[in-house]
Amino acid sequence: MKILFADTLPEESIDQLRARGDECEVRAGLGADDLPDAIAGFDVLVVRSTRVTADTIAASDQLGLIVRSGAGTNTIDIEAAADSGIYVCNVPGTNSLAVAELTMGLLLALDRHIADATADLRNRTWNKKAYSRADGVHGKTLGIIGLGEIGLAVAERARGFGLTVLAERKPDRRPDVEARIRASGVRLVDSQDELVSTSDIVSIHVPGGASTAGLVDAAFLDRMRDGAILLNTSRGEVVDEAALIAAMDARGIRAGLDVFCDEPGGGTGEFTSALAQHPNVVGTHHIGASTQQAQEATAAGTIDVIEAYRVGDLLNCVNVSPTRTGTATIILRHYDRVGVLASALEVLRSAEINVQTMENRVFKGSNAAIGIIDVIGNVSEDLVRDLAGLKHVIQVQASERDA
Repeated sequence: MKILFADTLPEESIDQLRARGDECEVRAGLGADDLPDAIAGFDVLVVRSTRVTADTIAASDQLGLIVRSGAGTNTIDIEAAADSGIYVCNVPGTNSLAVAELTMGLLLALDRHIADATADLRNRTWNKKAYSRADGVHGKTLGIIGLGEIGLAVAERARGFGLTVLAERKPDRRPDVEARIRASGVRLVDSQDELVSTSDIVSIHVPGGASTAGLVDAAFLDRMRDGAILLNTSRGEVVDEAALIAAMDARGIRAGLDVFCDEPGGGTGEFTSALAQHPNVVGTHHIGASTQQAQEATAAGTIDVIEAYRVGDLLNCVNVSPTRTGTATIILRHYDRVGVLASALEVLRSAEINVQTMENRVFKGSNAAIGIIDVIGNVSEDLVRDLAGLKHVIQVQASERDA
C-alpha cells in the first residue's frame, strides 16, 4: 500500500510498514490546504492534528482509509469520507493516562501556585508568605464531565489524592462500563447541574464538535461554586472564554487549561489570548497527549489499524453504521462453492433489492457456509423461491426487520 503521513510518527513504527512492503511518505509539513494537491495515489492517510477536509477527500483517487493517530476525529470531514466510501478510524484510549496525569498536574499547580512560584524564583524573588496559602485537595469534590477512558483515568488518580469523585448517571451506559465506574469509586449523580453545583473542581473530558461547543457557558459557570476550579484538557471550543474570564473576575474561579480557542496551527508561534494570560489561569500548550509513553502507544495503535485494514478488518471505525440496517434479513445456507453468492446477488439486483450489510461465515470443514444479508426492498415469496432454486443453495429464510 502507499501511505501518506501528514504528521510525524516514530520512525521505527513507520519502518514496520516499510518492512511489509508499504511505500510510506512522511510529509509532516502538510496543512489542510496542502493535502488536496498531495493525496492522489495514496491508499491510506495518517494524520494527528492536520485537518482533512471534503476537498482532500474529493481530490483522492484511491484513498480507502484515513487514520486519526489519536482519539478525536473532529478535524476530519467524516461525512464526506462516508459518502465517498472511505473508512475513518481512530486510536482511542492510548493517550488517556498522559492526559489524566496532566489534568492532575494542572490541579496541583493551581492549588500550590507552582507556576507563579517558579516564575518568582527565576526572577530572584522569595515569597514564602504568599505561596504558603493553599487549600489542599484532600477531601474536596471533583466532578468529571465526560467519563470515557480519560475521565476514568482521572477518577482513578483523583481517588488516590483523597478526592470524592462525581459523574453524571447515564441510562444508556453498558453494564460493563457501569461496573468499572463503580469499581473506580465514582459516585453517580442525576444531572449535570447537580454535579457542577456540588463540586469544588470540575474537569472536562468531552470530544470536540458541535454537540459540545460552548458547553461551559455563562449559565454553567454560574452554577459553579465561588472560588471553584475548572479543568479543561479536551477542546478549547468547549469553553466560552469570555464567560470564563467574567466568572474569574467576579467570583474568583480558577482554571487549569491545556486547550484554547484559536490555537496556533503549528508547533510554535505567537499566541495572544486574554484567557491564557489571565492571572487565575495555569495553562499548557495543548500537550495533554504529548508524553513518550503515549506517543509510542498511539503509534502502535495506528499500525494495528493499518494492519487490520490490510486484511479486510476494521478497528475503531467511526463512520460505518454501528448496527445492522435494512428492512429485511435473508439467511442463505449454502455449500461453499464458487459463484453461489454472486448468483444470489444477481437475483437481488434483478429484483431491485439493495444490499445494506452482508456477512458470510464458513462452517468447520469448509463444506457449507451461511450468508446473512440485510436488504432494503420487498422480499417476496417469489424472490425467496428464486434464491432457494439456485445451484448449491441448501435453504433460504427471510424475515422483516423491526423498524
